Amino acid sequence: RTWFDQAARKRRRAQNRKAKAARLSPRPAAGLLRPVVHPPTQRYNMKLRLGKGFTLEELREAKIPAKLAPTIGIAVDHRRR
Repeated sequence: RTWFDQAARKRRRAQNRKAKAARLSPRPAAGLLRPVVHPPTQRYNMKLRLGKGFTLEELREAKIPAKLAPTIGIAVDHRRR
């Protein structure tokens, strides 16, 4: 099977990604902004990974209302301490 439109499709996908990023403008195009956290267990806790969302306290420190955060592309985790 040959895909003669491979290069064109690649270009089209890149253009669509660019257009989507421009459409979402101030929000992050790669999804919601998430905090970097340490995993819980002894085996993994020296590593870092992306968390589910920022705590309400972290948002308060940054002076961002919890209800506004998801609308501007910031993930919120009300259970995290």
